[in-house]
Amino acid sequence: MNDAVRLSCSLLSQVLSRSPAFQRIDENFFVVRQGSAYVYIMVVDWGGDRAIIRFVAQLARGVEMTPDLAMKLLRLNARMRFGAFGFVRDGSCVTFGHTLLGGDALAEDEIVTTLRDVALIADEYDDQIIEEAGGQTMQQLLEESALKALQGELEHKGWREA
Repeated sequence: MNDAVRLSCSLLSQVLSRSPAFQRIDENFFVVRQGSAYVYIMVVDWGGDRAIIRFVAQLARGVEMTPDLAMKLLRLNARMRFGAFGFVRDGSCVTFGHTLLGGDALAEDEIVTTLRDVALIADEYDDQIIEEAGGQTMQQLLEESALKALQGELEHKGWREA
């Protein structure tokens, strides 16, 4: 791990630890829940002594990507002041992400502003995308997963649905 990555992770930890919705998953990987959005923050070595910080929110999974939806997302990308919508085939997931330069160039207010804006955009557009193209928000998927785990635990202890 280079110095820029270490410095970036240290500043991210310091800034994000003020939020009760913050969780550090790994040395270079953080998650913050904002509204119905989960923003994933990854610090990546960018060669030499440089780093980039990638903020990504998964807006909806299980989305049917149509030409109309793709064109709408491209038009939105052209109007955004920063960041861009994307589509990940694996899981049919619509994302919104933005990248910052890490290391000495990284500023606390830049982290806070980027996190807030990525989360607001995700929270604003996730329901619209689902309404048009199906799928589920990350919050819905996590709640469903937690419910299944609880049901499995109860069944394991002998509780069954009537």
